[in-house]
Formats: sequence, structure tokens, C-alpha cells
Amino acid sequence: MNLNSDPSRFDFQEDGIQVEASVLADGLGIEASRVLTLLRSGEITSVCERGLNEDEGCYRLTFFHRGKRLRLVLDAGGRLIRRSAIDFGDRPLPTGLRRASP
Repeated sequence: MNLNSDPSRFDFQEDGIQVEASVLADGLGIEASRVLTLLRSGEITSVCERGLNEDEGCYRLTFFHRGKRLRLVLDAGGRLIRRSAIDFGDRPLPTGLRRASP
């Protein structure tokens, strides 16, 4: 994924940030058509964190699915500034990776 991605892929709303299904599908290695179903069933979970101090205005979105974690960092304009993914294959994610980071 291009880090200078189109900010329209991320929509800031009053109650959260909406992410295009294709972004999650690409990062978690699933079909985009399955994303909404997996979110609704709780098979994809997420954490949204708001930046403080020098990270003020940034948001860190972390998505979990089976042995995978996708982390996206957005600036205040909704532009993707950092992306990382971890895939443990058939093994479950270690507990420490399922928590918000300091």
C-alpha cells in the first residue's frame, strides 16, 4: 500500500473512523467482500487510539484477525503515514500484541 494513499479511504466520523474494506482486506490477507461479515461476527476486532503530545492529531488503528495484526497510523487529515502488519500464520497472536501500545 502506498503511504501517500488517498485520504478518502479513511473517513473521520463523530463516533469513529471508517476504513475502506479494501484497506483491511489487503492488510489482513482476506477478500474485501468478507470484511463486513467478519467485523460483524467479531472475527475482526479493532482498537483506535488518539495521539498525545508530539503525536497530537494522529490516530493509530489496530485490527486483529486470527494470527494477524494490521496497524495503521493516520494524520489529522486522514492520510496514512505508517502501516505495519504481523502474521503469525496458524499460531494465535501473542497476548501482548492484542493490546494497545504505550
